[in-house]
Amino acid sequence: MIAPAPEKGRPPGRYGSVERHPLMARRHPARENPQSPPPADVPAGAPGIGRRRFLGYVLAAPTLTVAAQAGAEALAPATAEAAEAVIPSLPGPAELLDLNDLLTTAALPTSHLVTIRVDADGTAHFALPRAEVGQGVTTSSAMLIAEELDLPLEKVRVTLADARPELLFNQLTGGSNTTVSTYTPIRVAAAVARGRLLHAASLVLGEAVSTLTTKAGTVLSPAGAVLGYGELAARAAAVTDTAVAVTLKKRADFRVIGTPRRRQDALDAVTGRKKFAMDLRVEGALPTMVCRPPTINGTVRSVANLAAVRAMPGVTDVVTVSTGVAVRARTFGQCVDAVRALDVDWGPGTAEDATDATVLAELRRAELPLVVPPLPLLTKAVDARFTFHFASNAALETNCAIADVRPDSAEIWASLKAPIVAQEQIALRLGLPVTAVKVHVTEGGGSFGRKLFHDAAHEAAEISRKLGKPVKLMWHRTDDFRQGRTHPMSTSRVRATYALGEVLTYEQRHTSVATDFGHGIGEVLTAEAARLPVADLTFSEAMFQLTQISPYHLGVTTQLLAETDKGYNTGSMRNIYSPNVRTAQELVLDELARRMGEDAYALRRRLVKEPRARAVLDKVAQLGRWGRPMAPGTAQGIAVHPEYHSYVAVLAEIDCRPATTGRTVPNAYTGPRVTKVVCAVDAGLAVNPRGLEAQMMGGVSDGIALVLTSGLHLKDGAFLESSWDNYFYTRQWNTPPELEIVVMPPTGDTPGGAGELAVAAAMAAVACAYGRATGTMPTVFPVNHTTPLPFTPSPTVPPIPASPTDGRDGIL
Repeated sequence: MIAPAPEKGRPPGRYGSVERHPLMARRHPARENPQSPPPADVPAGAPGIGRRRFLGYVLAAPTLTVAAQAGAEALAPATAEAAEAVIPSLPGPAELLDLNDLLTTAALPTSHLVTIRVDADGTAHFALPRAEVGQGVTTSSAMLIAEELDLPLEKVRVTLADARPELLFNQLTGGSNTTVSTYTPIRVAAAVARGRLLHAASLVLGEAVSTLTTKAGTVLSPAGAVLGYGELAARAAAVTDTAVAVTLKKRADFRVIGTPRRRQDALDAVTGRKKFAMDLRVEGALPTMVCRPPTINGTVRSVANLAAVRAMPGVTDVVTVSTGVAVRARTFGQCVDAVRALDVDWGPGTAEDATDATVLAELRRAELPLVVPPLPLLTKAVDARFTFHFASNAALETNCAIADVRPDSAEIWASLKAPIVAQEQIALRLGLPVTAVKVHVTEGGGSFGRKLFHDAAHEAAEISRKLGKPVKLMWHRTDDFRQGRTHPMSTSRVRATYALGEVLTYEQRHTSVATDFGHGIGEVLTAEAARLPVADLTFSEAMFQLTQISPYHLGVTTQLLAETDKGYNTGSMRNIYSPNVRTAQELVLDELARRMGEDAYALRRRLVKEPRARAVLDKVAQLGRWGRPMAPGTAQGIAVHPEYHSYVAVLAEIDCRPATTGRTVPNAYTGPRVTKVVCAVDAGLAVNPRGLEAQMMGGVSDGIALVLTSGLHLKDGAFLESSWDNYFYTRQWNTPPELEIVVMPPTGDTPGGAGELAVAAAMAAVACAYGRATGTMPTVFPVNHTTPLPFTPSPTVPPIPASPTDGRDGIL
C-alpha cells in the first residue's frame, strides 16, 4: 500500500536535488549527497550508492511493508554518430531536458512513499499512485514487483491509490511518464522486501543469508527447507523504520521484465467484470445527467418548465448548475427523457458565432514571422502552411463521476489522472478543508489526456452539494463531443532553405488555439502557472519546447509556438503538439527530397541525428520493402519520431484509387485506405513488450484517423459532430490489413516513454503516403474536412438524442 511518511524515523536525505535524478545523470556526473548518512548496514567508507545499488526502508507495520528512495545514476544515452555531409543542428531544449525528465524529477522527493506490503497469504499488495486507463500500467508495475521479489506474477495485486496530498507531484499520470518515473522506486521497494524475507528466513532456519535463495514466493535453503513468503511476512516486519541498502538485479538476470505478458485485467475486461466508475454502487447515488447549452460553454438564463420536468416519471430532482441544468432520476433513461424535455433559455457561450473559417483567420493573424528570407540567387526554399482542425478528445468511456457531498465532508469516485489537484480544487469549491474531501481513483475506459481534467468530478460535487444527495453523474456521448475536451485547431507555417543538396535552415511557426494546462501537469505548480495572467503564453511555449524534438540535422533550426483564443475546452490530447508538428516537418522533408532529387528514405537516413532513430528507420524500410514498385494511386510514406528517450519509425502504404475511395459501407465514411503499416519502436527497455505493441497499435489507429477522417466541424459556436457514428475514427474497414509491430532489442537498462509515441510517426507517415499517392502534398487535416459533410448533424436543442428503443438503432 501507499503509506504516509512517518513523523519519526523519516527517511533521511535531501529530496528533489537535480543531481540525484536518474535521467538528469545522463547530463551530469553522479555526485554523492553529503547530507544523507549511510544506512546502518553499509560500512563506513563504503562506496556510494551506485548504478544498481539503492537505499530502501522497512517501515514500522504489523506485516512486512517496504519503501524506496531513488537516487541512482541512470544509464547514459548512446552518443550520436557524427552525421556526414550535413549541416548540423544545435540540440533543442527537449534534447537536454524534456517534459518526461521534468515529471520524473518532480516525483523523486516522495519516492520513499512508494511502498509494497506482503501479507500472510504470500501476496504482495501495491497501491499505484497513477491512473490505469487502459494503457496497462497495473500489469507492468506488477511485473516490476514480481521480478525483484521473485514472486509469481499472479501473486501481485496492484490497485489504484486514492488521492494522497503527501505524494506532492508523485500522483500524476501524463507525458508517457508512469513506467519511467516508477521503474526504479518500485523495484527498490520489492528488493528491500526480498532482502527482509531472506533475513527472517535465516533467523528461522539458523542459516546464513548468503546461503539462502528465493524462488516463486518461497525461500529455499541448501538443506532443502522451504519457507513461504506468507509465513515469513510477520517475522520480516519492523518495529521501527529501518534504512537498508539493496542491489537490484542485472538486466541479464531478468525473468519477468522484458518478457511479453498478457494484461492481468484482460479476462475481466472481456467478460464485463472490470469495474469502472459507473459500475460502482454507492448508497443513495442515483443516475444524474446535465442538460447542456447549444453552444460551447453557454449559460443558463432561465428554465420555463422546471415543475413539469420534476413531475416526470422517475425524476427526483432538477437544479440549475454552472454548466447547465442537472437532472437526477431512478434510471439514466429517465434522465435522458427529462433532459430532452427541459425548456431552457440559454445565454451566449465563449465561442459564440465562431466557425472553422473565423478560427483559421485568427490563427493566421497570430502567426509569428519567419526570419530567414528567401534568397533566390543563393538558396532555394520550400514554403508550406498546414491547417489542423479541432479533434475530439472523447474516450470510449464517457465523462463520469460519483459524488456524495455532506455539510462537512465529500467523497468522490472517478477516473482521475491528477487526483491531488482534483481533491484540492473540489475542496476549494466546496469550502471544505482538503482533509475532508476523499477522492477514490477508479479505473478508466480510455483517456489519451482526457482524464487529466476532473470536470466531471467537479460537476458531480457541485450537483451533490446543491441537492444534498449522492449522485452518479454520466455525460452523454453527445456531451463529450460538443462540450468536452478537444485537441485545439492549429496551423504550422514552415520554411526550409537548401542549396547544393544540403538543408541550410528550417523554421516552423506553430500557431494554436490555446491548450488548457490547468489540469495538473506538475500538479499544483502547473495548475497555478497556467492561470497567471502574464505567464500563460510563456508557460505554453515552455511546454512546447519541452516536448518538441527534431530528429534531423536541418541546419539552423527554430520551432516556435504562438497561441490564441481561450474560449474553447481544449486539452493535451495524446502527444500534445507532436502529431501536427511532426507531420508538417515530415511532409516538408518529402518535398525537399523531391526537389533535391533524393530518395525520401535516403534523405532521412542521411539527416537523422541519433543511431537509435536510424535503426528504427532502417528496420521499417527493410521490413516494408521501401521503394518497391507500387500501382498508380498507391504509395508508401515513411517517418521517424523521437520522444521521451524513445524512438519510433513507421512505414505506411495507402490506396487512393477511385475503387477504394468510392467504397460503400452503410452509415460510414470510407475514403482512402491505409493497406499496410510497419512500426518499429525502441523504448529503451520495454518492461512488457506485449503491452508496448498494443500501445503502438493504438497510436497507429490514432494517426490514421487524424490524417484521413477524424476532425470536428465548428459552426456558429458549436461542433457539428455528436458521437462516434459521425466522428469518423479509424474503423474496421479503414484499418490496415497488414500491420507489423517490431519491438527493438533493449538499448538501455531503463524504459523510455511510450504511451503517446506512435501517434506522431503514424500520422506523418500516412500523410506522406497520401501526398505521394495523389501527387499533391496535403495541407489540411483531416483530408476529408473540406468535403461536403457526409452526415446530417443532430440538433443542438434538445442537446442529446432520444434513447434507443430496440437496442440496435442507437447512438454508437
